[in-house]
Amino acid sequence: MTASATASGTPASAPPRLTLQCEAIGPDTTTIRSLDWDRSRFDIEFGLRNGTTYNSFLVRGERTALIDTSHLKFESTWLPLLQEQIDPQAIDYLIVSHTEPDHSGLIGHLLDLNPEIEIVGSKVAIQFLENQVHRPFNSRAVKSGEELDLGTNPTSGVQHRFEFLSAPNLHWPDTIFSFDHGTGILYTCDAFGLHYCSEELFDADPGAIAPDFRFYYDCLMGPNARSVLQALKRMDALPPITTVAVGHGPLLRHHLGLWLGDYRDWSSDRSGGEAYAAVCYVSQYGFCDRLSQAIARGIGKAGAQVQLVDLRATDAQELSALIGEASAVVVPTWPASPDAELQASIGTLLAALKPKQWVGSYDAFGGDDEPIDTVAGQLRSLGQKSAFEPLRIRQVPLGPDYQRCEEAGTDLGQLLTKAKTIAAMKALDGDLDKALGRLSGGLYVVTARQDTPEGSRSSAMVASWVSQASFDPPGLTVAVAKDRAIEALMQVGDRFVLNILREDNHQDLLRHFLKRFPPGADRFAGVATLEGAAAGGPVLGDALAFLGCRVVQRLEGPDHWIIYAEVEQGNVADTEASTAVHHRKVGNHY
Repeated sequence: MTASATASGTPASAPPRLTLQCEAIGPDTTTIRSLDWDRSRFDIEFGLRNGTTYNSFLVRGERTALIDTSHLKFESTWLPLLQEQIDPQAIDYLIVSHTEPDHSGLIGHLLDLNPEIEIVGSKVAIQFLENQVHRPFNSRAVKSGEELDLGTNPTSGVQHRFEFLSAPNLHWPDTIFSFDHGTGILYTCDAFGLHYCSEELFDADPGAIAPDFRFYYDCLMGPNARSVLQALKRMDALPPITTVAVGHGPLLRHHLGLWLGDYRDWSSDRSGGEAYAAVCYVSQYGFCDRLSQAIARGIGKAGAQVQLVDLRATDAQELSALIGEASAVVVPTWPASPDAELQASIGTLLAALKPKQWVGSYDAFGGDDEPIDTVAGQLRSLGQKSAFEPLRIRQVPLGPDYQRCEEAGTDLGQLLTKAKTIAAMKALDGDLDKALGRLSGGLYVVTARQDTPEGSRSSAMVASWVSQASFDPPGLTVAVAKDRAIEALMQVGDRFVLNILREDNHQDLLRHFLKRFPPGADRFAGVATLEGAAAGGPVLGDALAFLGCRVVQRLEGPDHWIIYAEVEQGNVADTEASTAVHHRKVGNHY
């Protein structure tokens, strides 16, 4: 069944499209999926091309459990639909996979309807909920290996026995997985999910959802690759899994081996090196979670290892090891008057720092932060090297702030991988290196801009690996290094502009766009541009020609993304001029 709703307070001229879907997914098991068709930004401010969903589940044995609720924006429709399925007072347990508001937004409303319900979650989740719902509630803290037996459903004869798996940092510190031994369904909330809104209940078309599945992993799970591998080890000990019931997007059933294998391969690749950056945050304080994830994503784009560390939830021994063994440490500003437990963690952090580590700091924008210069000074007290200038956040973070954090992370990642990059260049056979260098290409500047209510994000890069790839429709490919800032603006569905440089007048543009920009810098300052000439970004005034393109597909290579795009528009400024050509002498760098 499907029910429609619109958010209150939204102008009638442009109501968001919010719908509900209620379907059986197994014996005695129903999902209520909240479909948010028009959501365009999420979490660390990465763009959504296909909206998102918030999935909750109802499992009936002799007793009944609800797994997660929904986003507060579905208050007027989700609760009535739940009441159509069951009297809320007949729900014995609420299993909280984790407490992020998009999954826990209606817990307070559920408690209003059933004050006696028992909330089951990790110890950290219960603590977080106490600060969210501001009322007493019945609770049970669980950890890996513990069970909750709902008993046998009298109609189906299926015994629904839940086993819990601790999965911290996927992607919050309070996450647990829940495995129903009666159906083989594993409930994972954020892990293995994707932001993809469709009434297709399961993963019937893997090709359609694969780009969003990978993008979601890179943004949220990749920075916690070590934690992903630990969770996969716990999953390996379970009986056969029939379905991964995710918190976002279609449920995974038809191609489980593909999705689990991807997570295993990607996380193994990210965890293969010894050197890593520890990016610290304080859970549920200011904008720590989102800003730390943006920094971590930038580090990962440069091929460096990264580990997110929650100063509030990580025990002292593990915290000391993670900080002491890291090659770089990034920390937020913390509350000026931290509670005793957080103060102890801060002391452990500072004591674990080692000389010659790279260090960086960022504003948490929590409302009562320790000044960032004070924090930066404490970090450098042992003679550590500065990874980047302190990231000062002077307002509620918007898109450009997250972009600046990501770019700072990429700069740090390049510092950590510099020796590896140089070694790889020297390892290439000399004759092969020279032969590869004889491959020539044109000279181009790729530009992109995305304007959202949260702010404008833009970037640019010099490109020479560009080729026409199709006639009908006209299409081209461009190779984009994984650590390029512009890569985040070239996801499937995004638009960009390929500016073709002219042979007799390209040196100034080349010098400008080849220089190293500090994080968040305006790439177009001092450059003549034609605004509004193309949908994807600025057209350079001195370019020979431009092509407006839309990304259709991305192919992953070892260190580059191969972007295939359809060409939607274009123009030539001078039909008599020639394209600038790039001749290299070696093939191990541009």
